[in-house]
Amino acid sequence: MLGGSEFLILLLIPLIIIPFVFYLITLQNVLKKVSQENQKMPPANVWLLFIPLFNIGWHFVVVSRVSDSLKAEFATRGIDVGVDRPAYGVGLAYCILNCCSIIPFLGILAGLGWLVCWIVFWVKIGGYGAKLN
Repeated sequence: MLGGSEFLILLLIPLIIIPFVFYLITLQNVLKKVSQENQKMPPANVWLLFIPLFNIGWHFVVVSRVSDSLKAEFATRGIDVGVDRPAYGVGLAYCILNCCSIIPFLGILAGLGWLVCWIVFWVKIGGYGAKLN
């Protein structure tokens, strides 16, 4: 028989993993729309974010490379999106807030900021991907 905390954990796992999988699918699909010569990383490499602890540093790399891939692709296609590195600022903030979320007391505020920045980054990347259709 499951206790209250075990049940809560079993309930939270899909609530965390399912959105994260859709987020990774978005990143992968956007990278697939970028021509091979402009891709700064293979699209499948976003799935390395599932590796615990490694994903903390790897997310900085993913944000940078996705942004630079979009920048190069937009330049090649002659599309002006009005920023130098698409979604990089909010993505970097998302990564930094994720690291700060382990700090006692401050972590709660950082965690809330992380969630907001994660959603904004995800939406921006999806929007930039739509421009590549």
